[in-house]
Amino acid sequence: MARRPLPRILTNSAPLARMAHSASLARSREFARSAADSASDVFHPLITIGRGLRRLGAAGRGRWADTPKDQRGPLAFFVAACVLVVWLVPYGPLLALIGVMGAGAWAGRERTPVATGPSEAETERLRALYEALVPYLSAEGDPSPLYAHGGDWERAFAEYTFDDSGRLERLQLKYPAYFTDGEDRSRVRIEQVLYAKAGRGREYRFTWDELANQLALTVLDALPTDIAAQRFVTSPGETVLGFTDPDSVQRTLPVTGGEETRDAPPVVWRTGQRSTEPHLLVLGQPGTGATTLLRSIALQALQHGDVLVIDGSGTGEYGCLVGRPGVLGVESGLAGALATLEWASHETERRLIAGNRARQAGGAAPDDTRRPLWIIADRPTALSHIAVAEELDDPQRWLQVPLRHGRAAQVTVVVADQFETAELLSDPVRAHTKARVVLGPATAEEVRAVLGAPPHTTPPAQVPPGRGYARLGNAPVLRLQVPATPDPLDDATGQAHREAVTALLPEHTVPADEAGPSEPVSGGKRVDVGKAVAAGPSVRADGAEADDGPAADDGPAAAEAAPEAEETGAVAEPVGASARVRTDKGDEPRVIKGSVEAVRTEG
Repeated sequence: MARRPLPRILTNSAPLARMAHSASLARSREFARSAADSASDVFHPLITIGRGLRRLGAAGRGRWADTPKDQRGPLAFFVAACVLVVWLVPYGPLLALIGVMGAGAWAGRERTPVATGPSEAETERLRALYEALVPYLSAEGDPSPLYAHGGDWERAFAEYTFDDSGRLERLQLKYPAYFTDGEDRSRVRIEQVLYAKAGRGREYRFTWDELANQLALTVLDALPTDIAAQRFVTSPGETVLGFTDPDSVQRTLPVTGGEETRDAPPVVWRTGQRSTEPHLLVLGQPGTGATTLLRSIALQALQHGDVLVIDGSGTGEYGCLVGRPGVLGVESGLAGALATLEWASHETERRLIAGNRARQAGGAAPDDTRRPLWIIADRPTALSHIAVAEELDDPQRWLQVPLRHGRAAQVTVVVADQFETAELLSDPVRAHTKARVVLGPATAEEVRAVLGAPPHTTPPAQVPPGRGYARLGNAPVLRLQVPATPDPLDDATGQAHREAVTALLPEHTVPADEAGPSEPVSGGKRVDVGKAVAAGPSVRADGAEADDGPAADDGPAAAEAAPEAEETGAVAEPVGASARVRTDKGDEPRVIKGSVEAVRTEG
C-alpha cells in the first residue's frame, strides 16, 4: 500500500521561517514584552511585599523550630494574647495590617549584593605571602601539610584586612603545631618574612598565640609627636615617661597637643617605697632625646621633691634649673660631681638611720626623710673617663648606696648614657636600674640587651627625636614617645616650647648669676659642696675657714655632737662629708669630721 505524502507546509520550513520573521509577529513580541514590563512596574510593590512576607514567614518558622518544646506553649499564648489585644484596640486590625505590610516591604526590598572576598590584586598578594612562608612552616613527612607549594592559602589565613590603597592592614594566620614558636630565632625569621612581604615603611605588631597556634599581624599608627611639656594629671610618686599605643595600657591622661585637648595613653613610672622599679636607666644614640627625657623627669620631680643634677656632657642643657627652688645643685665638673654624689650617698645613709630610729621609737619618719630626692645623672661615664685620667674616684662609686637603699630612703636615681659608652657603666647601675628606656634607632638585639626582651614591633622607617621603647621591670616592651621638653635657653627652641617649659619651672629664689654649677641650693642657702668636702673640717658650711681644734679629731667628740645637737633643737643642712655643730648657748662651733650633716640652730 503506497504511503501518502505529507502536506507541503509540514515538509518545507521556509513558510515557518517567513512567519517567524514577519513584522506582525515582531510587533506581538514587543507588545508582550511591554505589557510584562508594565505589569512588573505596577505590581512591583505587591511583589516586594510578598517576597518580604515570605522571608518573615520563613524566619518565624525557623524561630518556632528553634524554640524548645517546653517553651512553645507560653510563646503561643503570648502571640495569641498580642493578637487579641490588637483586635480589641480601636483600629487595631487596620494598624496591624499596615504594620505587617510595611515590615514585609522592608524585608522584601532588593539589597545590593556586597562584594565579599579579596580582589584579584589582593588575592595575588596573599598567595605570594603564603608561598613565602612555605619553606619555614612546612616539614617533610607531614601527611596533611598546612603550607605547601601550590596549596590552599585560605586554610592558612583565617582573617585578613586591606586598607583603601590595597595594602595589608591586618592578617591572622595559622601555623602547624610542630613549629618552634617558643624559640626567638624562629619567631624573628617569620616576622622578617611578613615584614618584607606585607610592605616596608610601616610599623607592625606581632601577637603570638601559642595555645591556638596563631599569629596576628597588625599595622600600627605612628605615635603622636605634638605633645609638649605640660603638667600631667598624676599622683605623687608617678612620673610620665612618654606616651604609647592605646591598647598597650589601661589608662589615659588629658593632654594638650597643638590646639586641642585629648586623651592619650601614658607610660607611667611609679617610684617610692612600694615601687618594684625605683631607678631608671636610659640609653640611646646622640641626639635621640635622652636629655629631653631627663629634663621632663626633672620638671615633674620638682613638683613634689628635690632634684640633684649631674651633667656629665657639660653642654649646659640643664642651665634652666639653676637657682630654682628644689634644685639642690647642677654639677658639670668632676670635682663638683664627686662632692655632690658623696653628699647624696651620705644623705641616703642619714635618711635610713633617721627613719630606723623613728620606727624603733614608735613614731613617724621625720619630714626631711620623706621628701623625695632625685639624683639625675646624664652621661656619668664621661666623668668616669676623666676621673681615671686624673686618678680620682669614679663618680659612679657614690651611686652605689642610693641605688641599693634609695627605695627605703625616698631617693630615686635616673641615669642616661649612650650605647657607645654603655660598657663603662658600673655594675650597681646595671643591676639596680630595673626600669629601662631605649631611644633612637636600635636593632632588636640591642633592644633585647638593654630591656631584657625584644620588641614585638618592627622598627619605624623614620625615627623622630624621643622615639623608642620602654620596659618597667618584667612588664611587656612598650613603644614610647617622649614629650617634647627642649632647653628653653637654646636659641633653636621654638617660642611655644620655650613658654611651655618655662611655665613648669619654679620661680627663681637665687639669681642665676650668683649660683654657679658647684653651688647647689639647700634650705634657701647656697652651699659650696665641693669646697666643703675637699677642704674637710677646716671649711665651714658658709664657706669660711675655721681653725682646727681638738674637737675636729675623730673619737668621742663626734659621738658627743649628736646628742648635743638634739638637745639644742638643731636642724640639719647637707654640706658634704664635714659638718659643724652650732648651738644656741653661744659656744664656739665644732667641726665633726665624717658626719653627713651640719647642724645649726633655727633662726
